[in-house]
Amino acid sequence: MTPLARGPRTVTTHAAAPGHQAPAGGGPGGAGEGSRVPAYDKRGLRGAPEARRGNALHAGAWWVWALGLATGASRTTNPLLLGLIVAVAGYVVAVRRTAAPWARSYGAFLRLGLVVIGLRLVFSTLLGSPVPGAHTLVTLPEVALPAWAQGIRLGGRVSAEQLVFAFYDGAKLAALLVCVGAANALANPARLLKSLPAALYEAGVAVVVAMTFAPNMVADVARLRTARRLRGRPTGGVKAVLQIGLPVLEGALERSVAVAASMDARGYGRTAQVPAAVRRTTSALTLGGLLGMCAGTYGLLAAQGAVFGLPVLLLGLALALAGLRLGGRRSLRTRYRPDRWGGRAWLVAGSGAAVAALLAYAAVTDPEGLRPGVVPLVAPALPLWPAAAILIGLLPALVAPVPPKEASSL
Repeated sequence: MTPLARGPRTVTTHAAAPGHQAPAGGGPGGAGEGSRVPAYDKRGLRGAPEARRGNALHAGAWWVWALGLATGASRTTNPLLLGLIVAVAGYVVAVRRTAAPWARSYGAFLRLGLVVIGLRLVFSTLLGSPVPGAHTLVTLPEVALPAWAQGIRLGGRVSAEQLVFAFYDGAKLAALLVCVGAANALANPARLLKSLPAALYEAGVAVVVAMTFAPNMVADVARLRTARRLRGRPTGGVKAVLQIGLPVLEGALERSVAVAASMDARGYGRTAQVPAAVRRTTSALTLGGLLGMCAGTYGLLAAQGAVFGLPVLLLGLALALAGLRLGGRRSLRTRYRPDRWGGRAWLVAGSGAAVAALLAYAAVTDPEGLRPGVVPLVAPALPLWPAAAILIGLLPALVAPVPPKEASSL
Protein backbone atom coordinates (compact mmCIF):
# COMPACT_ATOMS: atom_id res chain seq x y z
CA MET A 1 0.00 0.00 0.00
CA THR A 2 1.37 3.34 -1.08
CA PRO A 3 0.10 6.52 0.60
CA LEU A 4 -0.35 9.37 -1.81
CA ALA A 5 -0.48 12.87 -0.39
CA ARG A 6 -3.35 14.82 -1.87
CA GLY A 7 -3.85 18.17 -0.19
CA PRO A 8 -4.68 18.06 3.48
CA ARG A 9 -5.70 14.39 3.52
CA THR A 10 -4.13 11.05 2.56
CA VAL A 11 -5.64 8.57 0.10
CA THR A 12 -4.43 4.96 0.19
CA THR A 13 -4.33 2.87 -2.98
CA HIS A 14 -4.38 -0.93 -3.00
CA ALA A 15 -2.51 -2.98 -5.55
CA ALA A 16 -4.55 -5.59 -7.36
CA ALA A 17 -3.88 -9.18 -6.40
CA PRO A 18 -2.23 -11.45 -9.02
CA GLY A 19 -4.79 -12.85 -11.38
CA HIS A 20 -7.41 -10.36 -10.23
CA GLN A 21 -8.60 -7.64 -12.56
CA ALA A 22 -9.61 -4.42 -10.86
CA PRO A 23 -12.97 -2.93 -11.82
CA ALA A 24 -12.96 -0.22 -14.43
CA GLY A 25 -12.32 3.08 -12.73
CA GLY A 26 -10.54 1.67 -9.68
CA GLY A 27 -13.45 1.70 -7.23
CA PRO A 28 -15.61 -1.16 -6.02
CA GLY A 29 -18.43 -0.14 -8.32
CA GLY A 30 -16.36 0.80 -11.34
CA ALA A 31 -15.96 4.52 -10.54
CA GLY A 32 -12.56 5.85 -9.54
CA GLU A 33 -11.74 8.08 -6.59
CA GLY A 34 -13.18 11.51 -7.11
CA SER A 35 -14.95 10.61 -10.37
CA ARG A 36 -18.45 11.89 -11.01
CA VAL A 37 -21.11 9.48 -12.22
CA PRO A 38 -24.52 10.78 -13.37
CA ALA A 39 -26.99 10.20 -10.57
CA TYR A 40 -29.77 7.82 -11.59
CA ASP A 41 -32.42 6.65 -9.21
CA LYS A 42 -33.44 3.01 -9.00
CA ARG A 43 -36.04 3.44 -11.74
CA GLY A 44 -33.66 4.89 -14.30
CA LEU A 45 -34.79 8.51 -14.04
CA ARG A 46 -32.12 11.16 -14.13
CA GLY A 47 -32.04 14.60 -12.58
CA ALA A 48 -34.52 14.16 -9.70
CA PRO A 49 -32.80 14.36 -6.28
CA GLU A 50 -33.45 11.96 -3.46
CA ALA A 51 -36.16 13.20 -1.12
CA ARG A 52 -34.97 14.72 2.14
CA ARG A 53 -36.57 16.96 4.72
CA GLY A 54 -35.04 20.04 3.16
CA ASN A 55 -36.26 19.42 -0.42
CA ALA A 56 -39.61 17.73 0.25
CA LEU A 57 -42.22 18.64 -2.32
CA HIS A 58 -45.03 20.83 -1.04
CA ALA A 59 -48.14 18.74 -0.32
CA GLY A 60 -50.34 21.33 -2.00
CA ALA A 61 -48.51 20.78 -5.29
CA TRP A 62 -49.62 17.14 -5.34
CA TRP A 63 -53.22 18.16 -4.73
CA VAL A 64 -53.15 20.81 -7.46
CA TRP A 65 -51.69 18.23 -9.86
CA ALA A 66 -54.31 15.62 -8.95
CA LEU A 67 -57.20 18.08 -9.11
CA GLY A 68 -55.96 19.19 -12.53
CA LEU A 69 -56.14 15.60 -13.74
CA ALA A 70 -59.59 15.25 -12.16
CA THR A 71 -60.77 18.42 -13.89
CA GLY A 72 -59.55 17.05 -17.19
CA ALA A 73 -61.37 13.76 -16.51
CA SER A 74 -64.59 15.64 -15.82
CA ARG A 75 -64.47 17.13 -19.34
CA THR A 76 -64.57 13.82 -21.19
CA THR A 77 -66.42 10.53 -21.31
CA ASN A 78 -64.05 8.95 -23.81
CA PRO A 79 -62.92 5.70 -22.13
CA LEU A 80 -59.56 5.84 -23.92
CA LEU A 81 -58.74 9.27 -22.51
CA LEU A 82 -60.07 8.32 -19.07
CA GLY A 83 -57.92 5.20 -19.09
CA LEU A 84 -54.92 7.29 -20.06
CA ILE A 85 -55.56 9.67 -17.14
CA VAL A 86 -55.78 6.72 -14.75
CA ALA A 87 -52.56 5.28 -16.19
CA VAL A 88 -50.73 8.60 -15.78
CA ALA A 89 -51.87 8.96 -12.18
CA GLY A 90 -50.99 5.34 -11.40
CA TYR A 91 -47.49 5.61 -12.86
CA VAL A 92 -46.68 8.76 -10.91
CA VAL A 93 -47.95 7.12 -7.71
CA ALA A 94 -45.91 3.99 -8.40
CA VAL A 95 -42.61 5.86 -8.80
CA ARG A 96 -43.06 8.64 -6.24
CA ARG A 97 -45.04 7.30 -3.30
CA THR A 98 -43.44 6.38 0.01
CA ALA A 99 -44.11 3.59 2.50
CA ALA A 100 -46.26 5.82 4.73
CA PRO A 101 -49.72 4.50 5.71
CA TRP A 102 -51.57 7.01 3.54
CA ALA A 103 -49.49 5.99 0.51
CA ARG A 104 -51.23 2.61 0.44
CA SER A 105 -54.67 4.08 -0.15
CA TYR A 106 -54.33 4.31 -3.93
CA GLY A 107 -55.25 0.67 -4.49
CA ALA A 108 -58.38 1.11 -2.37
CA PHE A 109 -59.49 4.08 -4.48
CA LEU A 110 -58.80 2.09 -7.65
CA ARG A 111 -60.97 -0.78 -6.45
CA LEU A 112 -63.64 1.71 -5.40
CA GLY A 113 -63.66 3.09 -8.93
CA LEU A 114 -64.25 -0.40 -10.33
CA VAL A 115 -67.11 -0.87 -7.88
CA VAL A 116 -68.64 2.42 -9.03
CA ILE A 117 -68.55 1.28 -12.65
CA GLY A 118 -70.17 -2.03 -11.71
CA LEU A 119 -72.93 -0.33 -9.70
CA ARG A 120 -73.61 2.10 -12.53
CA LEU A 121 -74.07 -0.80 -14.94
CA VAL A 122 -76.34 -2.67 -12.50
CA PHE A 123 -78.54 0.37 -11.90
CA SER A 124 -78.79 1.03 -15.62
CA THR A 125 -79.83 -2.58 -16.21
CA LEU A 126 -82.46 -2.67 -13.47
CA LEU A 127 -83.81 0.88 -13.60
CA GLY A 128 -83.45 1.59 -17.29
CA SER A 129 -81.93 4.58 -19.02
CA PRO A 130 -83.25 7.58 -20.99
CA VAL A 131 -80.92 6.64 -23.84
CA PRO A 132 -82.83 4.93 -26.66
CA GLY A 133 -81.23 1.90 -28.21
CA ALA A 134 -81.82 -0.34 -31.19
CA HIS A 135 -79.57 -3.24 -30.13
CA THR A 136 -81.49 -5.23 -27.52
CA LEU A 137 -79.32 -7.52 -25.43
CA VAL A 138 -81.88 -8.98 -23.01
CA THR A 139 -85.43 -8.31 -21.87
CA LEU A 140 -85.99 -8.56 -18.11
CA PRO A 141 -89.37 -9.06 -16.44
CA GLU A 142 -90.81 -5.60 -15.86
CA VAL A 143 -92.48 -4.71 -12.56
CA ALA A 144 -95.58 -2.53 -12.75
CA LEU A 145 -95.19 0.64 -10.65
CA PRO A 146 -97.89 3.03 -9.40
CA ALA A 147 -98.79 6.21 -11.24
CA TRP A 148 -96.81 8.46 -8.87
CA ALA A 149 -93.62 6.65 -9.96
CA GLN A 150 -94.05 7.69 -13.56
CA GLY A 151 -90.71 7.86 -15.39
CA ILE A 152 -89.19 5.04 -13.36
CA ARG A 153 -89.23 1.41 -14.37
CA LEU A 154 -87.93 -1.83 -12.96
CA GLY A 155 -86.74 -4.33 -15.53
CA GLY A 156 -87.70 -4.25 -19.15
CA ARG A 157 -85.56 -4.08 -22.26
CA VAL A 158 -81.81 -3.68 -21.87
CA SER A 159 -79.98 -2.28 -24.88
CA ALA A 160 -76.30 -2.11 -25.71
CA GLU A 161 -76.51 1.67 -26.08
CA GLN A 162 -77.72 2.21 -22.52
CA LEU A 163 -75.03 -0.05 -21.08
CA VAL A 164 -72.30 1.75 -23.04
CA PHE A 165 -73.66 5.10 -21.85
CA ALA A 166 -73.68 3.85 -18.24
CA PHE A 167 -70.12 2.56 -18.62
CA TYR A 168 -68.92 5.93 -19.94
CA ASP A 169 -70.62 7.75 -17.08
CA GLY A 170 -69.26 5.37 -14.44
CA ALA A 171 -65.75 5.48 -15.92
CA LYS A 172 -65.68 9.26 -15.58
CA LEU A 173 -66.62 9.08 -11.89
CA ALA A 174 -64.10 6.28 -11.35
CA ALA A 175 -61.34 8.40 -12.91
CA LEU A 176 -62.21 11.26 -10.53
CA LEU A 177 -61.91 8.91 -7.56
CA VAL A 178 -58.57 7.58 -8.80
CA CYS A 179 -57.19 11.12 -9.11
CA VAL A 180 -58.25 11.89 -5.53
CA GLY A 181 -56.66 8.62 -4.44
CA ALA A 182 -53.42 9.64 -6.13
CA ALA A 183 -53.37 12.89 -4.14
CA ASN A 184 -54.01 10.96 -0.91
CA ALA A 185 -51.17 8.55 -1.70
CA LEU A 186 -48.59 11.24 -2.55
CA ALA A 187 -49.37 14.20 -0.27
CA ASN A 188 -48.47 14.10 3.41
CA PRO A 189 -51.70 15.17 5.19
CA ALA A 190 -49.82 16.51 8.21
CA ARG A 191 -47.63 18.74 6.02
CA LEU A 192 -50.71 19.87 4.13
CA LEU A 193 -52.36 20.92 7.38
CA LYS A 194 -49.37 23.04 8.33
CA SER A 195 -49.60 24.88 5.00
CA LEU A 196 -53.23 25.96 5.42
CA PRO A 197 -54.09 29.55 6.32
CA ALA A 198 -54.44 30.17 10.03
CA ALA A 199 -58.16 30.95 9.70
CA LEU A 200 -58.81 27.47 8.27
CA TYR A 201 -56.77 25.59 10.85
CA GLU A 202 -59.75 24.11 12.75
CA ALA A 203 -61.51 23.02 9.58
CA GLY A 204 -58.22 21.72 8.18
CA VAL A 205 -57.63 19.51 11.21
CA ALA A 206 -61.06 17.92 10.79
CA VAL A 207 -60.42 17.31 7.08
CA VAL A 208 -56.95 15.83 7.69
CA VAL A 209 -58.24 13.52 10.42
CA ALA A 210 -60.96 12.34 8.04
CA MET A 211 -58.44 11.87 5.23
CA THR A 212 -56.05 9.81 7.36
CA PHE A 213 -58.77 7.61 8.86
CA ALA A 214 -59.42 5.57 5.69
CA PRO A 215 -55.72 4.97 4.78
CA ASN A 216 -54.93 3.86 8.33
CA MET A 217 -57.90 1.52 8.27
CA VAL A 218 -56.72 0.05 4.97
CA ALA A 219 -53.25 -0.47 6.49
CA ASP A 220 -54.78 -2.17 9.55
CA VAL A 221 -56.81 -4.53 7.39
CA ALA A 222 -53.73 -5.48 5.35
CA ARG A 223 -51.70 -6.05 8.52
CA LEU A 224 -54.37 -8.25 10.11
CA ARG A 225 -54.90 -10.27 6.93
CA THR A 226 -51.15 -10.92 6.75
CA ALA A 227 -51.07 -12.00 10.39
CA ARG A 228 -53.97 -14.41 9.86
CA ARG A 229 -52.33 -15.82 6.73
CA LEU A 230 -49.09 -16.48 8.64
CA ARG A 231 -51.06 -18.29 11.35
CA GLY A 232 -52.77 -20.49 8.75
CA ARG A 233 -56.21 -18.96 9.25
CA PRO A 234 -58.54 -18.06 6.38
CA THR A 235 -58.64 -14.45 5.23
CA GLY A 236 -61.85 -14.64 3.21
CA GLY A 237 -65.46 -15.26 4.04
CA VAL A 238 -67.94 -13.68 6.41
CA LYS A 239 -66.38 -15.19 9.55
CA ALA A 240 -62.92 -13.85 8.69
CA VAL A 241 -64.34 -10.41 7.95
CA LEU A 242 -66.09 -10.30 11.31
CA GLN A 243 -62.93 -11.40 13.12
CA ILE A 244 -60.85 -8.76 11.33
CA GLY A 245 -63.41 -5.99 11.76
CA LEU A 246 -63.28 -5.86 15.57
CA PRO A 247 -59.49 -5.25 15.83
CA VAL A 248 -59.76 -2.66 13.05
CA LEU A 249 -62.46 -0.74 14.91
CA GLU A 250 -60.47 -1.03 18.15
CA GLY A 251 -57.40 0.43 16.43
CA ALA A 252 -59.48 3.28 15.00
CA LEU A 253 -60.81 4.08 18.48
CA GLU A 254 -57.30 4.08 19.96
CA ARG A 255 -56.07 6.43 17.24
CA SER A 256 -59.02 8.76 17.86
CA VAL A 257 -58.21 8.95 21.57
CA ALA A 258 -54.51 9.57 20.81
CA VAL A 259 -55.36 12.32 18.31
CA ALA A 260 -57.71 14.00 20.80
CA ALA A 261 -55.05 13.91 23.54
CA SER A 262 -52.34 15.30 21.26
CA MET A 263 -54.63 18.09 20.03
CA ASP A 264 -55.48 19.07 23.59
CA ALA A 265 -51.80 19.04 24.58
CA ARG A 266 -50.98 21.36 21.66
CA GLY A 267 -53.66 23.87 22.62
CA TYR A 268 -56.05 23.11 19.81
CA GLY A 269 -59.09 25.40 19.75
CA ARG A 270 -57.53 28.20 21.79
CA THR A 271 -57.89 31.55 20.09
CA ALA A 272 -56.58 35.02 20.71
CA GLN A 273 -58.78 37.93 21.82
CA VAL A 274 -59.60 40.19 18.88
CA PRO A 275 -61.90 43.25 18.80
CA ALA A 276 -65.53 42.73 17.84
CA ALA A 277 -65.13 45.02 14.83
CA VAL A 278 -62.40 42.80 13.45
CA ARG A 279 -64.57 39.70 13.86
CA ARG A 280 -67.51 41.34 12.09
CA THR A 281 -65.28 42.56 9.28
CA THR A 282 -63.78 39.11 8.87
CA SER A 283 -67.20 37.48 8.70
CA ALA A 284 -68.46 40.03 6.18
CA LEU A 285 -65.42 39.67 3.92
CA THR A 286 -65.44 35.88 4.02
CA LEU A 287 -69.18 35.51 3.48
CA GLY A 288 -69.25 38.16 0.76
CA GLY A 289 -66.26 36.59 -0.95
CA LEU A 290 -67.84 33.12 -0.95
CA LEU A 291 -71.11 34.49 -2.32
CA GLY A 292 -69.17 36.36 -5.01
CA MET A 293 -67.28 33.21 -5.98
CA CYS A 294 -70.56 31.26 -6.26
CA ALA A 295 -72.15 34.00 -8.38
CA GLY A 296 -69.07 34.26 -10.58
CA THR A 297 -68.90 30.51 -11.09
CA TYR A 298 -72.58 30.45 -12.03
CA GLY A 299 -71.96 33.26 -14.48
CA LEU A 300 -69.13 31.35 -16.13
CA LEU A 301 -71.27 28.22 -16.47
CA ALA A 302 -74.41 30.01 -17.62
CA ALA A 303 -74.98 30.69 -21.29
CA GLN A 304 -75.48 34.47 -20.91
CA GLY A 305 -73.41 35.25 -17.82
CA ALA A 306 -69.88 34.91 -19.15
CA VAL A 307 -69.48 38.70 -19.37
CA PHE A 308 -69.83 39.38 -15.65
CA GLY A 309 -68.86 35.91 -14.41
CA LEU A 310 -65.07 36.29 -14.42
CA PRO A 311 -64.94 39.77 -12.78
CA VAL A 312 -67.35 38.72 -10.04
CA LEU A 313 -65.38 35.51 -9.46
CA LEU A 314 -62.10 37.40 -9.13
CA LEU A 315 -63.68 39.99 -6.81
CA GLY A 316 -65.15 37.27 -4.62
CA LEU A 317 -61.81 35.46 -4.48
CA ALA A 318 -60.04 38.66 -3.41
CA LEU A 319 -62.61 39.31 -0.66
CA ALA A 320 -62.40 35.73 0.59
CA LEU A 321 -58.59 35.84 0.74
CA ALA A 322 -58.73 39.15 2.63
CA GLY A 323 -61.17 37.66 5.10
CA LEU A 324 -59.01 34.58 5.63
CA ARG A 325 -55.93 36.70 6.20
CA LEU A 326 -57.73 38.93 8.67
CA GLY A 327 -59.25 35.93 10.42
CA GLY A 328 -55.80 34.45 10.93
CA ARG A 329 -55.24 36.89 13.78
CA ARG A 330 -57.39 34.69 16.02
CA SER A 331 -54.97 31.80 15.73
CA LEU A 332 -52.19 31.41 18.28
CA ARG A 333 -50.46 28.80 16.15
CA THR A 334 -46.87 29.20 15.01
CA ARG A 335 -45.13 27.36 12.20
CA TYR A 336 -41.82 25.58 12.57
CA ARG A 337 -39.88 25.14 9.35
CA PRO A 338 -42.79 25.69 6.95
CA ASP A 339 -42.70 23.92 3.61
CA ARG A 340 -41.48 26.03 0.72
CA TRP A 341 -43.14 26.24 -2.65
CA GLY A 342 -40.12 25.88 -4.90
CA GLY A 343 -39.52 25.41 -8.59
CA ARG A 344 -40.30 21.69 -8.55
CA ALA A 345 -43.63 22.37 -6.85
CA TRP A 346 -44.46 24.89 -9.60
CA LEU A 347 -43.65 22.28 -12.25
CA VAL A 348 -45.77 19.59 -10.59
CA ALA A 349 -48.74 21.89 -10.03
CA GLY A 350 -48.36 23.45 -13.47
CA SER A 351 -48.48 20.08 -15.20
CA GLY A 352 -51.87 19.31 -13.63
CA ALA A 353 -53.18 22.78 -14.43
CA ALA A 354 -52.00 22.40 -18.03
CA VAL A 355 -53.88 19.10 -18.39
CA ALA A 356 -57.06 20.72 -17.06
CA ALA A 357 -56.79 23.79 -19.31
CA LEU A 358 -55.98 21.85 -22.48
CA LEU A 359 -58.79 19.33 -22.00
CA ALA A 360 -61.24 22.12 -21.24
CA TYR A 361 -60.21 23.74 -24.51
CA ALA A 362 -60.48 20.42 -26.34
CA ALA A 363 -64.02 19.94 -24.99
CA VAL A 364 -65.00 23.13 -26.81
CA THR A 365 -63.08 22.61 -30.05
CA ASP A 366 -63.53 18.84 -30.40
CA PRO A 367 -66.64 17.80 -28.43
CA GLU A 368 -67.18 14.63 -30.47
CA GLY A 369 -63.69 13.35 -29.71
CA LEU A 370 -64.01 13.91 -25.96
CA ARG A 371 -67.64 12.82 -25.70
CA PRO A 372 -68.22 9.95 -28.14
CA GLY A 373 -71.84 9.29 -28.98
CA VAL A 374 -73.73 6.10 -28.23
CA VAL A 375 -76.64 6.61 -30.65
CA PRO A 376 -75.68 5.37 -33.15
CA LEU A 377 -73.29 3.06 -31.37
CA VAL A 378 -69.73 3.62 -32.60
CA ALA A 379 -66.31 2.69 -31.27
CA PRO A 380 -64.55 5.61 -29.50
CA ALA A 381 -61.50 7.06 -31.22
CA LEU A 382 -58.40 8.40 -29.51
CA PRO A 383 -57.94 12.12 -30.25
CA LEU A 384 -54.20 12.65 -30.59
CA TRP A 385 -53.50 16.10 -29.19
CA PRO A 386 -55.79 15.72 -26.12
CA ALA A 387 -53.99 12.42 -25.42
CA ALA A 388 -50.64 14.21 -25.73
CA ALA A 389 -51.94 16.88 -23.34
CA ILE A 390 -52.71 14.21 -20.74
CA LEU A 391 -49.13 12.94 -20.98
CA ILE A 392 -47.99 16.30 -19.55
CA GLY A 393 -49.23 14.91 -16.25
CA LEU A 394 -46.22 12.56 -16.22
CA LEU A 395 -43.90 15.48 -15.45
CA PRO A 396 -43.94 14.84 -11.65
CA ALA A 397 -42.37 11.44 -12.32
CA LEU A 398 -39.32 13.28 -13.67
CA VAL A 399 -38.98 16.34 -11.42
CA ALA A 400 -40.38 15.33 -8.03
CA PRO A 401 -37.82 14.16 -5.43
CA VAL A 402 -37.28 10.39 -5.39
CA PRO A 403 -38.26 8.63 -2.14
CA PRO A 404 -35.45 6.67 -0.46
CA LYS A 405 -35.19 3.02 -1.50
CA GLU A 406 -36.14 1.70 1.89
CA ALA A 407 -39.15 4.04 2.01
CA SER A 408 -40.57 3.48 -1.43
CA SER A 409 -41.10 -0.26 -1.57
CA LEU A 410 -44.56 -1.01 -2.97
